[in-house]
Amino acid sequence: MEGRNIKNGDTNNNKVVGSSLQLEKSQISKPEASSLKKLGLVASIAAGVQFGWALQLSLLTPYVQLLGIPHTWAAYIWLCGPISGMIVQPLVGYYSDRCTSRFGRRTPFIATGASLVAIAVFLIGFAADIGHASGDPTGNVPKPRAIAVFVVGFWILDVANNTLQGPCRALLADMAAGSQAKTRYANAFFSFFMAMGNIGGYAAGSYSRLYTVFPFTHTKACDIYCANLKSCFFISITLLLVLTVLALVVVRERPFSIEELEEEDNLKEQSVVCARLPFFGQLIGALKDLPRPMLILLLVTCLNWIAWFPFLLFDTDWMGKEVYGGTVGEGRAYDMGVHMGALGLMLNSVVLGVMSLGIERLARFIGGVKRLWGIVNILLAVCLSMTVLVTKSAEHFRESHPGVGSAGPPLPPAGIKGGALTIFAVLGIPLAVTFSIPFALASIFSASSGSGQGLSLGVLNLAIVVPQMFVSVTSGPWDELFGGGNLPAFVVGALAATASAILSFTLLPSPPPEAKIGGSMSGGH
Repeated sequence: MEGRNIKNGDTNNNKVVGSSLQLEKSQISKPEASSLKKLGLVASIAAGVQFGWALQLSLLTPYVQLLGIPHTWAAYIWLCGPISGMIVQPLVGYYSDRCTSRFGRRTPFIATGASLVAIAVFLIGFAADIGHASGDPTGNVPKPRAIAVFVVGFWILDVANNTLQGPCRALLADMAAGSQAKTRYANAFFSFFMAMGNIGGYAAGSYSRLYTVFPFTHTKACDIYCANLKSCFFISITLLLVLTVLALVVVRERPFSIEELEEEDNLKEQSVVCARLPFFGQLIGALKDLPRPMLILLLVTCLNWIAWFPFLLFDTDWMGKEVYGGTVGEGRAYDMGVHMGALGLMLNSVVLGVMSLGIERLARFIGGVKRLWGIVNILLAVCLSMTVLVTKSAEHFRESHPGVGSAGPPLPPAGIKGGALTIFAVLGIPLAVTFSIPFALASIFSASSGSGQGLSLGVLNLAIVVPQMFVSVTSGPWDELFGGGNLPAFVVGALAATASAILSFTLLPSPPPEAKIGGSMSGGH
């Protein structure tokens, strides 16, 4: 996509009008790519973010049920993330492209996002205490005030995460300064630190006596489980704020001047810190005028997340119900299955971290990132299909070994547990690619056409959150249509992963040959 040709100060003549997704090239000299150490430092913020997400995925489902939210509504609670992501991340990406703060374009948004995460985590962790102080009853009954505080905190957390992660990835793309290799390394680093955050979060969540380190967390309204969750969140806040402050202090962005913004958007009167432009008009225009490579990338990403989200949403629930045969709130089988699922998620994160460091070399060995993405999507489809085999094996075992009295269902044998844990571990391979390659390709495709990184990554985010909303709304009724359980949604995920693999092999363009791609604007140094 062409930008304006600006020669000898002429900003009005010889214009070539491009689509809304594109930003015109600046007269300033293109900055050099930052060092891998600085890329890694900024990417480390992902560890703090993902530490908190790991706690949510492993601990919040039982927590919300303790507050009195029915299990059948759990998927609707998770709608908060996709909805806020659909609105917030493209909006933040657009304005971060045009921010002229003296601290840089991305830094103010990253700092704001980290601060909001701390506030949100406090609300979630203290929801039961706040509800009790406001008049909620104690005991195993619904706690409406605590639920309200939790939902508000959860919404703030999702808004904050989208405010933080989008500009963080865009800053990494800016720092890569058009280098495809460093762009892929930056996204691989981001994926690696996400894995490290996952490992830390799942490890903290699996330790049942962490509350003893923070004894004040155990209150009349907050039992041991709740106190452990609260303690984990204290660690999460500390980790995120330390990593964010360290990265933003060491890595300094070059500010994006008002003159550069006027040069790009032909604005003659600009006096505010961040440009007040019609974002949604730009976003609609971006979607209408998407270049073919970005359009195909969005389609492949959309199918990929339709495959992923059912498992990410119900993985520990699947272990508790289908593999262990437990029922929420009855006996120990379900809780033991959830803890085993948390162990599986930790194994998944270890594989994810190792795989993240090898994506660049593996892509070269296989013959390109599009081929790698296609292969791991096939692996994803196979793993999701194998959940059916593990579930049926567990059901057969329980039928042939009925439980005695009130002891509950028999625990699955080592072979079945091993098979389930293997699925979790192997899924770390395609997950590393999902967390890395789509964002790297979006940065490369947008840079090669002169697009703004923030808005481009925001548009890509739509291909992630829309499938999540679709799965959140339809998975419950779909599972009930086939007799309940999580398998129907997993099977649909396997089909979506297969379709994503086919499109990746056949239609997804390969990125252009390695080169310093023009159109990149200033980033961190």
